[in-house]
Amino acid sequence: MMGALILIVILYGINQPILSYLKKKFPFLSVNLLNGLYAYHTLFWLIYYVYQLSHPSDSKAYYENASTRYDSWFAAFGSDTKFIEFVGYPFAKSLGFSYETMLALFSWFGYLGFVFFYIFFKENVKTKVKVLKLEFITLLLFLPNMHFWTVAFSKGSLIFLGIGLFAYAMKFPQKRILALLLGSFIVFQIRPHVFLFLGAGAVVGYFTGKEQVPFYQKLLVYVSFIGALIIFSDQILAMANINLNEGIVEGFEEFATERAANLSDSGSGVNINAYPLPLKLFTFWFRPLFFDAPGALGLFVSLENLLYLYLTSKLFDKGFIKYLTNSSSLVKMSLTIFLTSSLALSFVMSNLGIAMRQKSMVMYFLFFVVLSYLDYKRRIKYKRFLKQKKLMEAAAIENATTVHA
Repeated sequence: MMGALILIVILYGINQPILSYLKKKFPFLSVNLLNGLYAYHTLFWLIYYVYQLSHPSDSKAYYENASTRYDSWFAAFGSDTKFIEFVGYPFAKSLGFSYETMLALFSWFGYLGFVFFYIFFKENVKTKVKVLKLEFITLLLFLPNMHFWTVAFSKGSLIFLGIGLFAYAMKFPQKRILALLLGSFIVFQIRPHVFLFLGAGAVVGYFTGKEQVPFYQKLLVYVSFIGALIIFSDQILAMANINLNEGIVEGFEEFATERAANLSDSGSGVNINAYPLPLKLFTFWFRPLFFDAPGALGLFVSLENLLYLYLTSKLFDKGFIKYLTNSSSLVKMSLTIFLTSSLALSFVMSNLGIAMRQKSMVMYFLFFVVLSYLDYKRRIKYKRFLKQKKLMEAAAIENATTVHA
């Protein structure tokens, strides 16, 4: 444990030049806020460590394999589970990191994901949107469930970093190509099908967004992602055990059924495999809700899910469809990623315990859509206020002129 605490302090020191560099690029960035976020995220490292002492955790198997299974670093290279062990190998095997220290390291990877999502939110919102009298972006950064599943030596923390890098890069993909490539690589190596959803969202967003994006940029995004999907299609299908001879739809249905059956033994809570699609989606996004909460953790998640429901209700507004039609490429990208990911993941989620963990990958994309819409409404309201103010000032001048006359 002492090694983990020392590493946490060292990583805090490493954060400072990183945040200073980002502050120069993005003046809106609050170093104090992100340092506070690191402390908050580290608290969840401790909570998770205590939690896994009495609950099953994949991180224990990852640590065992990374520290003892392979003879060389490149022998560990692979996709899915092997990629986590590959990343962990030089630390667990070569540097002798303890299990607790590996949790601290991967917790830092998850923290960096929050940093890049923070930039993604702040860079694309023009006003200070508040919800429940709190700044919306700050509220999003401190959602407990998002932190609990991004502090472990597991897929969750690393893929969250990859998705955060991807979201950050998509504002200016040609200028942030390294972040885009690294984020895409991480996501692809861990979950190729999630990379498929990111690519689909990027293509849809760039081709339907309101911005006048130069044709060469659209072509670059289109060719890059479509080319990658073609080149790596066999690997993506193999990860899902889909046989093209049986058809993609049939293959996916078979995979989803088998995957849901396997996951039914790896979590807790209500079995949702037999639910109709609308109820599956609702369950994936918003449950548990107190009455079906699996344990003490589920009670805390239920409270957060109530907030999710409240935030999502902001989209049930008569002006949202009109806004969406004329929205930016990033809004449309985010909504596409959220919906396609949710549809696919809801088919393979067999219980609430698994859903609680998996949805941390996609919920920020929904919240970005909500945030952008509320930002749009605030700007419209402010423009109306300015227009009304000018009319009142003009009327006052006219009245004063009439009196003097």
